[in-house]
Amino acid sequence: MSSSVQVTNSPAIKNAPLEGLAEGNGYFSNRVLLALILGVPYFLKKWTPIVRYGGFKTYWFIVILLALPITIGDVLDIMEMRHDWASFQFTPELFKYVFTRLIPDVIFHTQSQDETQVRDHYDRGDDFYGWFLGPRMVYTSGVILDPTRKETLEELQDNKLALVCNKLDLKPEDRLLDIGCGWGTLVTFAAKNFGCDVTGVTLSKHQTAFGTERIKNNGVSHDKARILCCDYRDIPDGPGQFTKIVALEMAEHVGIRRYGTFLKQVYDLLDDQGTFVLQVAGIRQDWQFEDLIWGLFMNKYIFPGADASCSLAWVVNQVEKAGFEVKNIDVLGVHYSATIYRWYQNWVSNKDKVIDAYGERWYRIWVFFLAYSTIISRRKTDLSYYYFSQGSFSLFQLTLRKNLNAVHRIEGIPSHTSLYGMRKTDCLYKTG
Repeated sequence: MSSSVQVTNSPAIKNAPLEGLAEGNGYFSNRVLLALILGVPYFLKKWTPIVRYGGFKTYWFIVILLALPITIGDVLDIMEMRHDWASFQFTPELFKYVFTRLIPDVIFHTQSQDETQVRDHYDRGDDFYGWFLGPRMVYTSGVILDPTRKETLEELQDNKLALVCNKLDLKPEDRLLDIGCGWGTLVTFAAKNFGCDVTGVTLSKHQTAFGTERIKNNGVSHDKARILCCDYRDIPDGPGQFTKIVALEMAEHVGIRRYGTFLKQVYDLLDDQGTFVLQVAGIRQDWQFEDLIWGLFMNKYIFPGADASCSLAWVVNQVEKAGFEVKNIDVLGVHYSATIYRWYQNWVSNKDKVIDAYGERWYRIWVFFLAYSTIISRRKTDLSYYYFSQGSFSLFQLTLRKNLNAVHRIEGIPSHTSLYGMRKTDCLYKTG
């Protein structure tokens, strides 16, 4: 690592502390920590004039007093220093998980498997997700447009919704398909603000009910926007039915085995002059061992079946093999870090509600997931390749069209939108 490591000081993200940017100790022992927690109070009690005459209760009082700052603290701050206290190892439990769950899931990825995994995850309860997603109920990355201040979670999500709709160049005559539409926020946003016909698809029954009610509450009629509760493989419309298609962080759940088939299906559903916006999360191509351990944690506890979280090079290769042409790519890893940090803050602020409704286990799993993901997706390019702060995980937003001779590419220039093509006024739509 370079000797001139510098920290960022942006209000838009959770900035890494200087200590968190350095390499940690190569070895850590819980026995040493326990010895310090119990041993230091013993010697303090023995040699400090005031407390040396105390008894057993005095000793334990000193233990608690000194140990609390070590053992209790903000999870995110503790994770920033993980290289000083944690080692990343492939345990027997991980071996068991890989061979009995992960590999079979990757190989088969059946429709019934996807349905079970998605509904077990997303039908846990709308309140569970609302406690960190906030009123927008969008479980995908937002977008920073003003790095000079801390935009709210709602602003980040509205920025993203507007960016996607501008890349799609939505018009009232368009027929938009949102695959993996979640709680229907983009479906509602597009129909309400751009006047197009929108169909959303999700496997979650709770999301379908929530999204349908959101559409209704925003004054959008059912003949203009609707959400279907079905597998992406069962989307009912025929070839060329949709002029615009979007899939935001859904393709990871398709799986590596069926990725090409999924893209071919999207290709067939899309009009020859249409646009497809694909947003996918993935790890870096030259990953480190910590990336693997983090990915296995995510697959086991957070997103089972989402094994297609691959590198950008792999994604581009897949979309081109499916017959698409890449019009634009935005890499949004640091934007995801900003989004997840706000999710983390919401989750911590609702700790008591979560524990009362779902128990401490679910709270602890999600607080660890959100804290670690804030760090993993944060990118700081002035650091060396080794740390990349962390850069292990990123987000790619691809604007695609069919690679046909007859595609009117000249007509796509006004909508060749990237982050620098966005204006703040583009985001002033009502989401509801």
